[in-house]
Amino acid sequence: MTEQSWLLPAIVASSLGPGILIFFLKEEQVGLRTLLNLFGAVLKVLLVGVALRGFFLGESYEFRYAIAVDLEFYLRVDALALLFSILSSVLWLVTTFYAIGYLKGSPNRRRFFGFFSICVTASTGIALAGNVVTFFIFYEFLTLATYPLVVHQGTKKALEAGRTYLFYTIGGGTVLFVGVVWLFVLAGSVEFGQTELLSNLPGDQQVQLMILFGVLLAGLGVKAALVPLHGWLPAAMVAPAPVSALLHAVAVVKAGVFGIVRIVYDVFGVDLVRDLGMLHPLAVIAALTIIFGSLRAIAQDDLKRRLAYSTVSQLAYISLGIALGGPLAALGALVHLVHQGVMKITLFFCAGIIAETVKVHRISEMNGIGRRLPLTMGAFTVGALGMIGLPPVAGFISKWYLGLGGLEVGYHWVMPLLLLSSLLNAMYFLPILKRAWFCEPDGEWETHRSSRSWETPRMLLFPALITAALSVALGLFAASNWSVVEIALQIVESWFPLK
Repeated sequence: MTEQSWLLPAIVASSLGPGILIFFLKEEQVGLRTLLNLFGAVLKVLLVGVALRGFFLGESYEFRYAIAVDLEFYLRVDALALLFSILSSVLWLVTTFYAIGYLKGSPNRRRFFGFFSICVTASTGIALAGNVVTFFIFYEFLTLATYPLVVHQGTKKALEAGRTYLFYTIGGGTVLFVGVVWLFVLAGSVEFGQTELLSNLPGDQQVQLMILFGVLLAGLGVKAALVPLHGWLPAAMVAPAPVSALLHAVAVVKAGVFGIVRIVYDVFGVDLVRDLGMLHPLAVIAALTIIFGSLRAIAQDDLKRRLAYSTVSQLAYISLGIALGGPLAALGALVHLVHQGVMKITLFFCAGIIAETVKVHRISEMNGIGRRLPLTMGAFTVGALGMIGLPPVAGFISKWYLGLGGLEVGYHWVMPLLLLSSLLNAMYFLPILKRAWFCEPDGEWETHRSSRSWETPRMLLFPALITAALSVALGLFAASNWSVVEIALQIVESWFPLK
């Protein structure tokens, strides 16, 4: 173990420590709680930055701890771990500022921010997990840490949503546990990247491997919100806006698709999954989820529920890119993993501002809201156009590579699917923009808070503006050496080495 290997536990603990300390504070100790929140968030970004710099300089980071014989708690840094860690740490920092402003004066903030920090600890652990067992530990830790955030408001509706969330996620976790144990019995403690452990098994194990892959996919498919395992996600929208933002951009749903990426490329290996005939079924499920989520989004009048079904659809782009089994499609999937998170968190920030500032939750009540909240709706417009896939916003980049990836592997139906999906995205986003910018208000806007010279408190507004600007920057500078595309290229090159 090298000295710098302790960097990885430090990255994980940077949010766990403040989260635990927050539980011991009194509710009225707002200043100290805020200091702990921001200290943990900033420290995590800095530590991930150190790991990123070291990785590009050729340094290797890993941390091992023996749990039992042949069973290790294992953290390591590779390009994929860095990609997810950057997404988690940066968006958590921005969301922390937003949450502090959003929950100002609300009850039970100590409980909220404690679990909020622990939730991101689990997400970081998932990113840095070096083997399947460590991944599973943090994956289920995330399930439990997120539940108090979903039911935070304590209303009947929130408690019902919490029960739905637990039913789906614990059910999925149980199925995943069966798959992890089965994998351990079959091949031992599989570290990510050791695809030869399964590919070298005798040919008579093919059926068993097919079933095992299906079990693992079913377990991960719950958090990835693949149809028909998506039902918990729209229900969870009763949670406060910072929770919704984190759920849809970083934490639970991204853990699911991240797990699918790891299983396909770093456990089985894409060639083995293709030989087992399991890529095509995954592609079909992803395609159906893309269309289903978009159609359901069109039918929603509640703004957050429309965004939730949009997430169901948008997440499936990542699963589709992985299932196509080609370099360009995989590149598109990895880029969308990050770009979707930045754009979607912008939309949920804006939805929270609208609800808090003018108490509007339904799209049918948003006529002329762009006049009352011009900066907020400007940020929302950027996120919406990005989701549709219009340049120069980041969503165009990932859809471009996904389309090319479909053509590369001979799946010519992918391009029409993406065009249809973009059309459906336009059908549920453009009416919102039309109402906001071009319709007359139905009456005077009710103002929930006084914000002086700003349309809403700055702690709410600035995070939305920052992520909106980042959504454009990711699209404009996609060809730069430090872009998401560049990191994703390194990952893809490790999966598809030049021959």
